[in-house]
Amino acid sequence: MDWDTMLSPYKQAVDELKIKLRGIREQYQLTSKHTPIEFVTGRVKPISSILQKAKRKHIPLEDLEEKMQDLAGVRVMCQFVGDIDTVVELVRARTDFEIVEERDYIKHKKRSGYRSYHIVLRYPVQMIDGGEKRILVELQIRTLAMNFWATIEHSLQYKYAGKIPKEVEHRLERAAEAAFRLDEEMSQIRGEVQEAQQIISQKQHDTMQRKT
Repeated sequence: MDWDTMLSPYKQAVDELKIKLRGIREQYQLTSKHTPIEFVTGRVKPISSILQKAKRKHIPLEDLEEKMQDLAGVRVMCQFVGDIDTVVELVRARTDFEIVEERDYIKHKKRSGYRSYHIVLRYPVQMIDGGEKRILVELQIRTLAMNFWATIEHSLQYKYAGKIPKEVEHRLERAAEAAFRLDEEMSQIRGEVQEAQQIISQKQHDTMQRKT
C-alpha cells in the first residue's frame, strides 16, 4: 500500500480543521465572551498503530478508509465541562462537513473511566485533479482534566500491551473520578475564573495598544 498517497488527504483534513477551530477561538478572543476552546491539536494515526488496530478489529486493509473512523483525529481542549456543549453546538451548526456519528462518553463514560465527547465527521478534501474526496475524521472534545487522565491511561495501555493489571485499572478508575470531581468543582467557581481571565485579557490588550 502507498501509505503516503493514502494518508495525504487525512493530513490535509487535520490541518484545515485545526485552522478552522483555532479561528473560532480567535473570534471569541476578540469579544468579551468566554472562549470555550482552550487549544486544538490533531494528528494522523501512525502506520504502526493503523496496522495494529486493523489486526485487532479484523479490518481488511482495503476497508480502512470506511471502517476505521480515527485515521485522522482532531482534539479540542476546553476548560469547563459546559464548554464541551458549546463546542458541540458550534460544530453542529457548520455546513462545511457532515456529521456521521456522535458518541457521548461524558454522560456515558467507558468502564475504564474514560470521558470525552466524540464526533465523527465526513470532511471534504479538494484533490489536485479537481475532484473531492470525503473522508472520515474523528473529533474529540474534552476538558484539560479529562485529557490528562486519557494521556496517562494511553501510556499505560502501551506499556502493558493493552493488558493493564487489575490493581492499576482500579487506581485509574479512581483517578478518573477524581479528575471529574475536579471538573465539577472548577465549574462551580467558573464565574470567578472567567472574571480573572477577562482582567488578564484586558491587560494584554492594553499593553498591545500602548506598543502600537
